[in-house]
Amino acid sequence: MLGSFLFLVFLAGAAVTGTPQSSIDQCPGYKVSNVKKGSGSLTADLTLAGTPCNSYGADLKNLKLLVEYQTDQRLHVLIYDADEQVYQVPEVALARVESSEVASNKSALSFDYEEEPFSFTISRDDEVLFNTSASSLVFQSEYLRLRTWLPEDPYLYGLGEHSDPMRLPTDNYTRTMWNRDAYTTPNRTNLYGTHPVYYDHRGEAGTHGVFFLNSNGMDIKINRTTTGKQYLEYNVLGGVLDFYFFTGTDPKEASIEYSKVVGLPAMQSYWTFGFHQCRYGYRDVYELAEVVYNYSQASIPLETMWTDIDYMDRRRVFTLDPERFPLEKMRELVTYLHNHDQHYIVMVDPAVSVSDNEAYQAGVEQGIFLHNQNGSLYEGAVWPGVTVFVDWFNSDTQDYWNGEFDRFFNADTGVDIDGLWIDMNEASNFCPYPCTDPAAFAISDDLPPAAPAVRPSSPRPLPGFPADFQPTSKRSVKRAQGEKGAKIGLPHRNLLSPPYTIQNAAGALSMSTIQTDIIHSGEGYAEYDTHNLYGTMMSAASRVAMQSRRPDVRPLIITRSTYAGAGSHVGHWLGDNVSDWPHYRISIAQILSFASMFQIPMVGADVCGFASNTTEELCSRWAALGAFYTFYRNHNELGDISQEFYVWPTVAESARKAIDIRYRLIDYIYTSLHRQSQTGEPFLQPMFYLYPKDQNTFANDLQFFYGDAILVSPVTEENSTSVNAYFPDDIFYDWYTGAAMRGHGANITLSNIDITHIPLHIRGGNIIPARSSSAMTTTDLRENGFELIIAPGLDETASGSLYLDDGDSLEPSHTTEIEFTYSGGVLHIQGNFGQGSPAKVEKITLLGQSGKSGKNMSIAKTLDLSGPTEVNLK
Repeated sequence: MLGSFLFLVFLAGAAVTGTPQSSIDQCPGYKVSNVKKGSGSLTADLTLAGTPCNSYGADLKNLKLLVEYQTDQRLHVLIYDADEQVYQVPEVALARVESSEVASNKSALSFDYEEEPFSFTISRDDEVLFNTSASSLVFQSEYLRLRTWLPEDPYLYGLGEHSDPMRLPTDNYTRTMWNRDAYTTPNRTNLYGTHPVYYDHRGEAGTHGVFFLNSNGMDIKINRTTTGKQYLEYNVLGGVLDFYFFTGTDPKEASIEYSKVVGLPAMQSYWTFGFHQCRYGYRDVYELAEVVYNYSQASIPLETMWTDIDYMDRRRVFTLDPERFPLEKMRELVTYLHNHDQHYIVMVDPAVSVSDNEAYQAGVEQGIFLHNQNGSLYEGAVWPGVTVFVDWFNSDTQDYWNGEFDRFFNADTGVDIDGLWIDMNEASNFCPYPCTDPAAFAISDDLPPAAPAVRPSSPRPLPGFPADFQPTSKRSVKRAQGEKGAKIGLPHRNLLSPPYTIQNAAGALSMSTIQTDIIHSGEGYAEYDTHNLYGTMMSAASRVAMQSRRPDVRPLIITRSTYAGAGSHVGHWLGDNVSDWPHYRISIAQILSFASMFQIPMVGADVCGFASNTTEELCSRWAALGAFYTFYRNHNELGDISQEFYVWPTVAESARKAIDIRYRLIDYIYTSLHRQSQTGEPFLQPMFYLYPKDQNTFANDLQFFYGDAILVSPVTEENSTSVNAYFPDDIFYDWYTGAAMRGHGANITLSNIDITHIPLHIRGGNIIPARSSSAMTTTDLRENGFELIIAPGLDETASGSLYLDDGDSLEPSHTTEIEFTYSGGVLHIQGNFGQGSPAKVEKITLLGQSGKSGKNMSIAKTLDLSGPTEVNLK
């Protein structure tokens, strides 16, 4: 959450400085020797094949090659230095997947190599998927380069985080990986997260993915040679070449394989799929209460109230503003929310104010902040002024973080939050590099203005709230860089200005973030190498701290900065977007990438937009679209107009209609996300995930599937009441009327779409377990029975599933998993029915088909889902 005071930095067009491209192309590459083959592995030595070119650092003369056939669908290729000094991503940041080592002749993938100059290929059957003969391998002390050929005009996806089209551009495109505070999320630049995985979809031939396990800054280029041949090229500031290749018959299977590498996503609690409200700029606790009250009066379900940094005392983390957000009133607010089955969440940042406060004093005593190489505390400037930064690699940090959460968020004496919002964790630093005097900068005009301290001139009584609810240095480094086998980084590197310059939109590597020559406590990793891990390390520590507070429940944590594998700990929101139509549209591609390709399924954008003033039309459309994100929150910026859904009548109506649908579908969402947490099978999906052979779906990022059953086709243009929606060769049913629509692989114009309406269609072949009616809270929703909506496919069959548990426990004691199938006019219900109170079906709706009667049949029939049963619907 960063305002428009940020520096506007000119993005240099040149990818590199100091060394012509031609000299890189003259590097000698490597030759292979000492090859040893096992049934499921290969090792070899790689030796520099000629005179070093030393273009962006010294060429390493001796490398090692490791190839592992880890499963029948996954192959691991690691190229590293013989002395194992070069930095490798530590296991504490991303645990390595265990290899089952299948025989190479049993794998769907095969590895082949050329001896001199060394290159390798990865193939699937007779099709080459990855071919590094496109250029010689460059492995230097401060630079790596590897290029692979691509098919002509390929369909590539992934390589996040970005706000570019879902299908990546293939000409003159550079995707930079360097996490930064990216206000307004501009396209063609690096944003908050690093996910160096791409998917190559080849239609009927299948889909494969390439995950590059490297956390250093990098430019990944997709372009053509002068002869027109397509390639992808990695240009990296350090680390090793650590690749995981995985394949599937379709993109969904490929995503599942990726989840096995980076970890399955965390399961969320039932209540987290309700509607959330926030803004930056709520002036006091009384205004928070007023917003809660206004939502209730507008009959718009509000599940969770959030608070930005406004609640803090002078923006200092783990403090409360005693005048505007006094503890007594904050506890009364939270008690009110909990008594009404609602929830409360606040923001926490990683930068701690150096002013006299408990969090700072405790951190200094425990020695858990980052230090300069001379031993002094490293200081920057963020919201509260001069700050220090938590060192997530310090072995004492988890105890410190747990302690601050136990103290400040104590259920009996503090602010009893239900979830956590972590921000600014790229990490963001307002003091421009070189930040030689953060104290002077903190009192300059360049720091963001303080939060408003204006209080209301008179009390604002709120029915339902209490009558008096009115205004009244311990640090260690275990290893040194350059120690053989340490894998923490070569010595004598330029950790501030390496010779190769990535296209970081902020400029220098240290600009607007932690200085990159900082050495972390513990193993001695350099920030230069681990910068992109900072946010995910904070996420993992925060999850442990939240579980320390409430050991038995699933913690909801939403973060801004992410790295591969973050979904195992947290969800993500897309950062500081803008209240405009381009950001509304691109949010679809962004959420699809995170949910399906990066395995962070709990994801959403700031609904109605964060920066600048929204409009009634845009907010109305966005209120409906946001209901089909997995994380659904309205949030906007200090100084902009209020955009709570009740502000405009049409927005309120759009929100009520969309939330009604969303809440009826929460068990469908919950079931699908439970499946993803167990198997990696994505819930939110691009169209080509379900129609992988239909080329018309490959670049469609304005429609998407909400699970396997629901096609969402929002209006995406301003002043429009129609959408040109694509319907594959299949049968679909209008959500609202049940009318059948036969898709023929063509666009169909949907017209007369009111701004309070979003087009939805049920894909044939599915059974949806929907709640029979909505509710104002998810707690009340769980008391309602189910309607089974049966949408027969072209073959007159359908299937679906339902997962039920208590909705919150980390390890539920009672679970129900039911499978529904429909064929021959009979509904079959079977599965594991658990031991809890059985769910009830109150209604069964069988949708009609074109060419048949065309009518929907609804049966008011009460069924206890307590055991196998059959229902004849003929």
